[in-house]
Amino acid sequence: MNRRGFLRSTAGGLGLLALQRLIAEGKEAPVHGARVGVRDDHSLVAKGPHHRRQAKAVICLFQHGGPSQIDLFDPKPELNRWHGKEYPGDDLEIHFDRQAGKLLGSPFRFQPEWQTGIEFSELLPHTARIAGDLTLIRSMVTTAIDHDLALRVIHTGKVEFGRPTLNSWAIYGLGSERRDLPAYVVLPDPKGLPIAKSDNWSAGWLPAIYQGTEIRSQGSPIFDLARPPKVSRAARANQLRFLKQLNEAELREYPGNSELNARIRNFELAAQMQTSVNEVLDLSKESAETRALYGLDHANPATANYAKRCLMARRLVEQGVPFVQIFLDRQPWDTHTDNAKQLRDLTLMTDQPSAALVEDLKRRGLLDSTIVLWCGEFGRLPVAQGTDGRDHSRHGFSLWLAGGGFKRGVVHGATDEFGAHAARDIVSVHDFHATLLYALGLDHEKLKYPHAGRLDSLTDPEITYARVVHELLA
Repeated sequence: MNRRGFLRSTAGGLGLLALQRLIAEGKEAPVHGARVGVRDDHSLVAKGPHHRRQAKAVICLFQHGGPSQIDLFDPKPELNRWHGKEYPGDDLEIHFDRQAGKLLGSPFRFQPEWQTGIEFSELLPHTARIAGDLTLIRSMVTTAIDHDLALRVIHTGKVEFGRPTLNSWAIYGLGSERRDLPAYVVLPDPKGLPIAKSDNWSAGWLPAIYQGTEIRSQGSPIFDLARPPKVSRAARANQLRFLKQLNEAELREYPGNSELNARIRNFELAAQMQTSVNEVLDLSKESAETRALYGLDHANPATANYAKRCLMARRLVEQGVPFVQIFLDRQPWDTHTDNAKQLRDLTLMTDQPSAALVEDLKRRGLLDSTIVLWCGEFGRLPVAQGTDGRDHSRHGFSLWLAGGGFKRGVVHGATDEFGAHAARDIVSVHDFHATLLYALGLDHEKLKYPHAGRLDSLTDPEITYARVVHELLA
């Protein structure tokens, strides 16, 4: 039998096999699914989690550039004793090898917090104050040493360009209970966007409705949100009605166009936001005590703006927005030179507002259901780059979490005596993603979406091993 004859005689059988597979997958994809996966109601309507959850919101304070764990969270007395000597090994992965120097101890003192005993750098007095609410992970590892690739890993799970971010996956799986505000809000630095720009909050190949929405902390929160003064309400209503008709006509012709579908939904959301967003972000309603807590009226303008965005994040979560991310301009934590000086400036900007956010959520009864995450894409090496800088390190770095079902007042994992490699209770970025999804009520192995001929996911267990680190959870 030739090939054409074989296909003609067996096409029905092959087609039925394919149909059977699709039906089987469809049975595992309920809209509000207590089980798996592929959720085909591409909207922001709230959906049921896979299992019981405690966390309903995440505020990520992302620190572009790679904060130095050795100078902030992970004291290394042995490194200080070896300061100025050669590193006693050949196991360092050095990014800029020609600039590598000798061991560089931290110039900052570490002190234990009086209740928990957790040691923090003198640069973080406010963070030390909330030690009893933190899970400090000192044993993080990632798979990339370059900024662009490491950013993709921490945000999307892989180094490949164009994948959905963690928050986009979570919104796809959970939706949002608030209909007149975005489910995923991004608060960028007014000075400029971070490295990789909107890729940090992209929905990738998920429907575009799940991407982040930028809200500004200066001027109008969203460009062109308000109705122009010369356009009447009736005229604007007619314009929007006509625009909706045109979009719906095109959507009928191209029903699989997720960008167009997202555009239609965003127009509807924008109309609702004209009244809601300004009210939610009106910080004049905050008390003088709250403003002082965050450092909003601080003499340092950098502190004031970061404080403003942290307070905006609390107000957004308080009003039902489930996912908020705060970003910095470019990648300021990339301290290849002037490590000590840059850390002083950066911690002056971020320390008080970050701690105040946790304290404010706690006193309002929101911390139990809100995860606050402070992290960068990797850490720094224990050897000098040049004379006063630190190079990238992917084999051991620190981050902290508060609230949302995570343990409080604990340190998880450890690095070696020089802070170069995670040595105990190692947590990969993939493990971390799986654990965050679990805290939100989502199973990382079941939350899937069809892409490139297969069911893909954030952790992609068919390719990458990831586990839920239950030791981090209360």
